[in-house]
Amino acid sequence: MKVLPFKIAKPLNQNLIVQVDESKMFYNQLHQHQELQLSLIVKGQGKLIVGDSVHQFMEGDFFSIGPDCPHLFQSEKIEGQVQMISLFFTRDSFGKDFFDLADIEEIHSFFDIAKPGFQLMSEREKVKSILLQLPVQDKLMRFLQLLGLLKMLCKAKRKVLTDFVYPKKIGNREGERMQVIYDFVINNFQHVITLETVSELAFMTPNAFCRFFKTRTNKTFFQFLIELRLEHSCQLLEDTDLPICEVAEQSGFNSISNYNRKFRALKGVSPTQFKKPAAARITA
Repeated sequence: MKVLPFKIAKPLNQNLIVQVDESKMFYNQLHQHQELQLSLIVKGQGKLIVGDSVHQFMEGDFFSIGPDCPHLFQSEKIEGQVQMISLFFTRDSFGKDFFDLADIEEIHSFFDIAKPGFQLMSEREKVKSILLQLPVQDKLMRFLQLLGLLKMLCKAKRKVLTDFVYPKKIGNREGERMQVIYDFVINNFQHVITLETVSELAFMTPNAFCRFFKTRTNKTFFQFLIELRLEHSCQLLEDTDLPICEVAEQSGFNSISNYNRKFRALKGVSPTQFKKPAAARITA
């Protein structure tokens, strides 16, 4: 199975690729491509693994994923289908020097902003409106909308997705190993996971696996596992009325004190402070 690299299918005579994904689940194989990706989650929720980080995603979220950055969308099972609208393009899609033209100086900074990837934190409704129109527009309107979109994104509030930018493409064999590891962890993070178990999945010794994972994600395996567990707990805190102790248990923490400590270290607040009141969730 060749997981990486992933080639985006380019329609004939189109430099800007607009793709609508609608199925039971998003493409959940770890992959990377040379194109920059801008994606709107129209329907669905789950976890986005990008670079060295784990993030929640839900309906209405908008993400920019940098060129050649390994990523996957792990969607949760829902009734019906999930849907995502994405744009794919490179800095050279419209000519080698197009994005350096003085006439579009306002968006010169976009590719530097987009390199580590980001989640949009403001102007969400305006961006959503643009993305929803793109699939039915002609090529000229799509191009004009893209320029307006990039201008908006340069000025909007954003949350960086990953501080670790990959210096080169990951090979197929490395990608297969990372895919196996991610698949296992995503499906088993609620349970006890040992270093011996994951290193065996990668056909490595524990020491070799630790070096392999740290080199490709810029963090230890257990740092990644804790981050995944904490992001899952955030979803439970936001979407359910479960007691904190049960949230911790369902997220893979066997100690409430350890959970509280790890949560505060990553999020800057306690789980209780993070948790929305039930009334706020209903009216949101």
